Amino acid sequence: MRADVIYSLLKPALFRLDAESAHGLALAGLKLAGSTRAPAFPASLSTQVGGIAFPNPVGMAAGFDKDGEVPDALLGLGFGFAEVGSITPLPQSGNPKPRLFRLVEDRAVINRMGFNNHGAEAALARLSARQDRPGVLGINIGANKDSTDRVADYATMARLMAPLATYLAVNISSPNTPGLRALQDESALTGLLDAVIEARDAACGDDRRPPVFLKVAPDLEPADVDAIARIAIDRRLGALIVSNTTISRPALASQHAGESGGLSGAPLKDLALQRLRDFRKATGGAIPLVGVGGIAKAEDAWARIRAGASLVQVYSAMVYEGPGIAKAICKGLESLMKRDGFTSIAEAVGTE
Repeated sequence: MRADVIYSLLKPALFRLDAESAHGLALAGLKLAGSTRAPAFPASLSTQVGGIAFPNPVGMAAGFDKDGEVPDALLGLGFGFAEVGSITPLPQSGNPKPRLFRLVEDRAVINRMGFNNHGAEAALARLSARQDRPGVLGINIGANKDSTDRVADYATMARLMAPLATYLAVNISSPNTPGLRALQDESALTGLLDAVIEARDAACGDDRRPPVFLKVAPDLEPADVDAIARIAIDRRLGALIVSNTTISRPALASQHAGESGGLSGAPLKDLALQRLRDFRKATGGAIPLVGVGGIAKAEDAWARIRAGASLVQVYSAMVYEGPGIAKAICKGLESLMKRDGFTSIAEAVGTE
């Protein structure tokens, strides 16, 4: 029986559980199912970003698989790439529960997880064991909440994870670690990226250096966008991931609308799309963009690609759409490309 059919049968029971318990069951189910061969996709969906060949442009965003437990199972569901983490040097429990909320009426999620993960040592053991398997693996790195030197934390994580990653994602945009977003400031960001790149280079040979992707917040001022774009181009980053969750609150219908934390899902769509356009304009197309936030169907992904994204990622939408979401979006993208006269994803990027 297909995973999406199974999910549709289980969804009512899962939604009677609190969101974090249901998420734990989803991870357990993927571990139990094990790794399956990734499905084949048409060549028209393949694309190159940061020197990496992606079989399709639809990825799983960080946050679903915080400890790198099921990246191969996610690739088996049809995701063109899986980004695990955020992983920090030391284990940390994150913020007090409850900290994850479904906003069903809004098809949204609010989380204030706080980089809960089992730390670098556990992730290293797990990810080293799957090192020679195929598939694009992004490793999203973060800093410990109580760290006295967060730049050093990122450098440590880059050194440890670079040999195992297809790309490294530097997460300085979570709203749930106090002070973390301050690293998006121009001077702080320059020093941070220099430290990460130096650590990556020291850990890897010239031919095995994974590109560095930077994940930014949607709640940025125009001057911030321009500064980050300049730094990203100057440091030759592999891509900008636009964007993380938002601390803003559009009109929401759910009883959980007043919960603190980062908002994701459908209400983030317009803001994330606009921020993607802002970064496309600020970079002039000189650096690839990854579109994230409010993407639930092929039309959403296509709009992001036409606005300048070379890749897209989903997470919250899978809560509502189920594990077949990657295949469904890819199938829809094939049709939309043909409809609009494009022969490849790369050809369509930035053509709105």
